[in-house]
Amino acid sequence: MNPNDSRRAYRTELLLAFALVASGIAVSGLALARLQAGTTQMAQATPPLQSTPGAETKPSAPPEPATTGARPTEIPPQPARPDAEARKAGATPALPAAPAEKMAPPIQQK
Repeated sequence: MNPNDSRRAYRTELLLAFALVASGIAVSGLALARLQAGTTQMAQATPPLQSTPGAETKPSAPPEPATTGARPTEIPPQPARPDAEARKAGATPALPAAPAEKMAPPIQQK
């Protein structure tokens, strides 16, 4: 390959590179211009709600059950750790035994 051919290939590749960069800048400019135009449309994810046929005659929701707000008294609360008499009767603790605390030696004052 003589030097004249290599120079011509270099110019062709350089021209192609400039053309690609210029087209990229042009596409970016068009995209920015479209964003600045302000004619954006928002897509709706779900169609608007429509009432079912005959909804005027049906109640919209069942009535709320009547509650007194008081705690039920049939079941007494159970302690997490039963006392010794209950353990002898066969009650098991609801929580596992707590791990023993680890003690470090006291910090020496200087």
